[in-house]
Amino acid sequence: MTWTDPSCPVARSVDLVGDRWSLLVIRDAMDGARSFTAFQQRTGIARNILSDRLRRLTAHGLLTQIDAPSGKRRLYELTDAGRDLFPVVVALRQWGERHAFAAGEAHSVLTDDRGALLPELVVTAADGTPLTSTNTRVEHVE
Repeated sequence: MTWTDPSCPVARSVDLVGDRWSLLVIRDAMDGARSFTAFQQRTGIARNILSDRLRRLTAHGLLTQIDAPSGKRRLYELTDAGRDLFPVVVALRQWGERHAFAAGEAHSVLTDDRGALLPELVVTAADGTPLTSTNTRVEHVE
């Protein structure tokens, strides 16, 4: 694979999962989708595009294929790397809740296993100080 920006972790991540469909497949896998049909029905993605995304996500180690209990089909399941995207999906969801909906507009919500809404994700320093783009910096490699 040719990396967009070889030394930047954000660029490499976007190269792997940054397109709309890949993130929606990951989102749906986190919500229990396992079969090609389930992903297709949930997203409405064209079959050829879904085939490509599933192939890419599997090749890059975000999904793995397993045999269905019936033995007739292959199912997809998240790998550890795929599950590690959970905070990214939550951050995108929370950003969308704040910026992609009009005030009072209905949208899905994410709750914990007791039904409570998730608290807002906040990136903090080791001492608990909130971190933002104004009090952090990227140290580039030379």
